[in-house]
Amino acid sequence: MKPLQPIMLAGTGSDVGKSILATALCRIFLQDGYRPAPFKAQNMALNSFVTPDGLELGRAQAVQAEAAGIPCEADMNPLLLKPQNDHSCQVVLLGRPVGNRDACDYWQSEGRERLSEEVHRAFDRLARRYNPVVLEGAGSITELNLRETDLVNMSMARYADARVILVADIDRGGVFASAYGSVMLQDEEDRKRIKGIIVNKFRGDLRLFDRGRQMLEEICGIPVLGVVPFLKEVHIDEEDSMDLKPCGQAATSPLSGGTLQVAVVRLPYISNFTDFNALERDGRLSLRYTDRAEDVAAADVIILPGTKSTIADLHWLHRTGLAGAIRQARRAGKTLLGICGGYQMMGMEVLDPQHVESDTERMAGLGFLPVTTVMTGEKRTRRVTGRLLAGSADCTLEGYEIHAGETRPCEADGMRPLLRLNTGETDGYYLDERCMGTYVHGILDNAAFVDFLLRPFAGRVGERQEAPDYRTYKQQQYDLLAAHVRRHLDMERLYEILTHD
Repeated sequence: MKPLQPIMLAGTGSDVGKSILATALCRIFLQDGYRPAPFKAQNMALNSFVTPDGLELGRAQAVQAEAAGIPCEADMNPLLLKPQNDHSCQVVLLGRPVGNRDACDYWQSEGRERLSEEVHRAFDRLARRYNPVVLEGAGSITELNLRETDLVNMSMARYADARVILVADIDRGGVFASAYGSVMLQDEEDRKRIKGIIVNKFRGDLRLFDRGRQMLEEICGIPVLGVVPFLKEVHIDEEDSMDLKPCGQAATSPLSGGTLQVAVVRLPYISNFTDFNALERDGRLSLRYTDRAEDVAAADVIILPGTKSTIADLHWLHRTGLAGAIRQARRAGKTLLGICGGYQMMGMEVLDPQHVESDTERMAGLGFLPVTTVMTGEKRTRRVTGRLLAGSADCTLEGYEIHAGETRPCEADGMRPLLRLNTGETDGYYLDERCMGTYVHGILDNAAFVDFLLRPFAGRVGERQEAPDYRTYKQQQYDLLAAHVRRHLDMERLYEILTHD
């Protein structure tokens, strides 16, 4: 099979659909007999994942690797930025944190050469083993003020000798201006690298854009390879929490129509909210993400999710009154589950003597679990397998850990673990059937654990209807996504672009 040139999906802006189209192309190339691999030189996201060897990368590249039928690895996203607050982020290089950086300092030229070399070496390692490499840009390719320090957009396309396909979002409006400006603001060399345009997120009758497609080709001098309709029915893990309502806005509508009300607290620095994708499709539940006390009061199950900034989000819970609403819910007999940072918050206090997260050295927890968390500079990232110890349940569960900090019982002999891991270690705390916490992300992807969590409500909800397990379900979604994109993309022309110099 003839080798394909690397392809880069670059955007006219953020959230235009680069990640989802890269996922689709990874699946299409796999279906067509190639061995693709994803690559994003630099990603900024709070949704991350763990490779089989315990390294961290952006969730989008893990999803794309899954669509490509290969294990994810840190080389697929060699540089991951995880925002700590509005002004700083944790820098994860090749799967390991290398420190926190002020945002302004990070974008200066000093030290960029080393990062560029690491990113290029990661791409080279992938390119030697996979064909083609599907690159994804970040944000807009026309951020002129960042051009000199760019690692992920056109500078990466030049290094990889990639064929660039520009993705433009018609749903937000201004598609002609955004596409034309993105092309014309490139220098001559980079402009020649842009081989096609994909108009994404179209709503309505595609025939209405026939003339628009011709006009776009005429003004940009580049073929439009496809107009892809807005896609609602296919469910792919999101890269980050942009689709969730920002804190302070109205809660999202329930995501399913079940009778049991589940509220996921919408923390300002919520991370790994893909933990709840399986719950969203559970017909027994009505799940919503919220930061309103009235939604917490109305819920049967309240979940405190993971967070990149435990202390900041814990302070936010206290300041907004949500901490009191959650305590009242507990007194009313509601079920509480904390995951990772949410588990840390459920303890008596969170200590940060080394100022790992902030200048606050001690913050009172919510007081539900008799444990204390001490923040440490070392981050634990690993895949885990374990058995549920709580109650009378006994089942094997899988997931992954991404956290800094150690959580210990307040009394030496007081630990009541939720899980026993295959390593012999224990995880989490089980107070009773309505109050528990765990460090394991992905625990809710295990149907047996969800059944255990809902056991107190057996009289109100029916039995779980048999359905494909979550892994099978995700594979089905990748095939549906690929079929949708294939229908609306000129794949023959795309293959011509990727096989000709």
